[in-house]
Amino acid sequence: MKKIDRRNFLRKTSLAGAAISMSPILANSPLGSERPSLHSYMGDFAAPKLATIRAAFIGVGARGPGHLQFFASLPGTEIVAISDLYEDLATKWAGKAKEIGNEKQHQNIKTYFGDENAWKTMLKEVKPDIVFIATNWKNHAPMAIEAMQEGAHAFVEVPIALSLDEMWAIVDTSEKTQKHCMMMENVNYSRDELLFLNMCRQGAIGEPLHAEAAYIHELRFQMEEQKRGTGSWRTHHYAHRNGNLYPTHGLGPVAQYMNLARTDDNFSSLVSFSSPAMGRKMYAEKNYASDHKWNQLDYKGGDMNTTIIKTNLGKTVMVQWDETSPRPYSRLNLIQGTKGILAGFPTRVALEGGVEGITENHHSWVQGEQLAALYEKYDHPLYTRLNEATKDTGHGGMDGMMMYRIVECLQKGLPLDQNVYEGCYWSAVSPLSEASVAQGGSPQPFPDFTRGNWKNTKPLEIIS
Repeated sequence: MKKIDRRNFLRKTSLAGAAISMSPILANSPLGSERPSLHSYMGDFAAPKLATIRAAFIGVGARGPGHLQFFASLPGTEIVAISDLYEDLATKWAGKAKEIGNEKQHQNIKTYFGDENAWKTMLKEVKPDIVFIATNWKNHAPMAIEAMQEGAHAFVEVPIALSLDEMWAIVDTSEKTQKHCMMMENVNYSRDELLFLNMCRQGAIGEPLHAEAAYIHELRFQMEEQKRGTGSWRTHHYAHRNGNLYPTHGLGPVAQYMNLARTDDNFSSLVSFSSPAMGRKMYAEKNYASDHKWNQLDYKGGDMNTTIIKTNLGKTVMVQWDETSPRPYSRLNLIQGTKGILAGFPTRVALEGGVEGITENHHSWVQGEQLAALYEKYDHPLYTRLNEATKDTGHGGMDGMMMYRIVECLQKGLPLDQNVYEGCYWSAVSPLSEASVAQGGSPQPFPDFTRGNWKNTKPLEIIS
């Protein structure tokens, strides 16, 4: 969907505090635990049960259709409305939803399209219980805020927002309205991430000390999407912003391994550095005419960004981002503890004293076929329970498992697996890294979106 007027939108709310700017200078805003709240904390919030969940979808171009299809297949769900800028997409996916549902499910879907504010009309007319937002990044925060103000729980694609002011506005709105706002970090539901979480909770690696996370995924082909699609708007972010623009896929899981923002520890500060910006410019020059719009951009975003996060307890997390360089996909997914290490891409494990029956000490990896014994012992019970039902959904089943848990938590009145504060902390790496890069690697403090309440937030349970 096209860019909407974020500045005017947030100025009209009582929550913004200041006009929105895309400048990284926002990272220095004096916003922290001293910022007052007159509303209830949402860390362990459980909403009233919803026997039937009435859902609306905003954006069904790229990620939205996958969310829609699996939601539509679950019992106790009803799709009531779809909004997209393009009529053909809204109509297509309304028809698909009707095919998935039974004679009572998804049969009265209203579609909204053709105007960049059609989604606002949809929220007011349909009054859904929940809203799924899968639009371009600039729209995430305004749409989530308005959805909550209209009485709906908001489920937002990554990142949850682009600036710290937007993140504070989301937190304030969620607390005021007592509505969930969950960033849909699907990687937390991948088998190996769940395995590592379970091993950490069981003490297999001792006390976690350091983690490494990444989103390394060569996506230059998206530049072919020039009128519609992800590349049509994401390419401009690569050109104009310099930092880690997409941190949450790698960071979300390791943050949960380390219990960050939940009881034990929290994000404190970061430093960030970017490599030169070369790959996108070279790709555009090679593949497009000299007068093509992609050759008119001044690509300022470094091809590789490396950010180091320091926690309150002095632990460290390295987060890398590179969507340009020619190399294999990786999220790193590494957690080092006092008694061993778990690492990804490829998955491998080393424990002090070795792994019984496989290795004799920590100088050898358990990997490949040897991992079968560890999966048998440590596979997360959530994966064991839901794998068969979700394995054919997106990204190896993680998308379906995430959606299943969203629906299950709402229907049973349980806290969600990811709270609004986690979505903000993980997304905050982007504006903070931009500020650090702009200031030559100067440390940037994290705001405390919980206002100190993280100390009383329960660790994420090993859900069975």
